Amino acid sequence: MLNVKITGLDKLQRQLDEVQRALQSLHGTITTLKFDPADPKGVEAAIRQMEAAVDEKTAPYRGNELVSKLAQASKDKFREQILERASAQKG
Repeated sequence: MLNVKITGLDKLQRQLDEVQRALQSLHGTITTLKFDPADPKGVEAAIRQMEAAVDEKTAPYRGNELVSKLAQASKDKFREQILERASAQKG
C-alpha cells in the first residue's frame, strides 16, 4: 500500500480566500481621479494616485503572491485606461 501525504493545500486555500477578498475590495469605486489630460504631470499624478489606491485596498494581503499579481494587473489595466482617456480628451 502506497501512502502519499500532500501538503500545502491549507496555504493554497488561504491564498485563494485572500485573492477573493482582494477582488471584492477592488470592486466598485477605488478612487476618484481629477486631472488635466493636456498636462503630462497631472496624468502621471493621477496614475500614482490610482496605484496608491490599489495598494491601499490590497495592503491587508501583502505577501500573497497571487494578490500581488492581481494588484499589478489591475494597476496596469487602470494605467492604460487613464492614458487612453487622456489621449481621447486631448483630441
